[in-house]
Amino acid sequence: MRGALVALLAITAAPPATATAAPRCGPTGGPAPTEQPWPLRRLDPAAAWRLTQGAGVTVAVIDSGVSATHPLLRGRVLAGRDFNGLPAHQGQCDEVGHGTVVAGIIAGRVGESTPYSGVAPAARILPVRVLRDNRRTTDEALPGQIAQAIRWATDNGAQVINLSLVTLPRPELADAVEYALRRQVVVVAAAGNRGEQQQDQPAYPASYPGVIAVAGVDEQGGHVDTSVSGDHVDIAAPGLNILGPAPQGGGYLAEPQGGTSFAAAYVSGVAALVRAAHPDLTPAEVSRRLTRTADNPPEGRNAQVGYGVVNPYRAVTSVLGTRSDPPLGALPAPVPTDDPLAGHRVVAIWAAVVGVLLAGVLLTVKPVLARGRRRGWRPGRRQAPAES
Repeated sequence: MRGALVALLAITAAPPATATAAPRCGPTGGPAPTEQPWPLRRLDPAAAWRLTQGAGVTVAVIDSGVSATHPLLRGRVLAGRDFNGLPAHQGQCDEVGHGTVVAGIIAGRVGESTPYSGVAPAARILPVRVLRDNRRTTDEALPGQIAQAIRWATDNGAQVINLSLVTLPRPELADAVEYALRRQVVVVAAAGNRGEQQQDQPAYPASYPGVIAVAGVDEQGGHVDTSVSGDHVDIAAPGLNILGPAPQGGGYLAEPQGGTSFAAAYVSGVAALVRAAHPDLTPAEVSRRLTRTADNPPEGRNAQVGYGVVNPYRAVTSVLGTRSDPPLGALPAPVPTDDPLAGHRVVAIWAAVVGVLLAGVLLTVKPVLARGRRRGWRPGRRQAPAES
């Protein structure tokens, strides 16, 4: 299963689902990990958890659905919606597992007897299902359905929207992205994956203005070969050898080939931490904070990883200045305050300065006086020589 998904189905909007038991669908996966997956070791999101775990933030996962029954996601998945003519299961049926892995990366719980958690374990997931499988397609109707899903998620409480998919650029999709951004929703999308015949080309919705486009890196921090490069890439995150929760049971799915879908999920998790810690930031300010605090490449930015690998701790804790291009960690200008002892301090400073000057004069004059005494010099007027 590869990262950026597109779907192949006729499109008719499904009505909002009524409350029902979460369906059992999708693969069961393998055993739980026995050691912490490398992306968590690399990003270390727990370093930011003393300030926030993402509580109060809702992340919409517009994807293949999200299981609400996996122990890692139990209690984290809200009632969502199914689009694209799919059966009404509140977005909680995931037949391929892609959306569930993405959701686990974003908001998997802590303390489930396994060394695995999401980046923002206290965030909530709003599942919006538009995909049934992971087959690549050029379905002309899909962009419009994804656009409807973006608008619905925006109107139903999402503060971050994760789009781990690629589709065709269409005006209605661009309008939906702009609709979300205007309503202060952070939009994160996969930068795209190279196919067998695919070269580096702009991917959508990642290439739309205001969207945070995410590329993939490997365990050594190098660019993943299948991750699309381009000027639209803003930032990078782990995108190879990925592991996440399976839709059925308590198993885990391995994604050795990874993809920018999963890299986008890591960045969406960090965006949730930032939104929780700094709720007044606009989407543009969240994007700026993520890119300014990333682990930059040597040249600062490039087409492969953008501004570099996302850094959860710095994204949450760094104090950015008010300049248009502040240095990393710059402090804001100090605010002047009235000091009732200011006058006394000025007098004391001048007294000290005068004292230092007098001491310097005395030290200079003392050897001169001593030399004069040895030569019989006495103070007084100089006598004129006698005339001959």
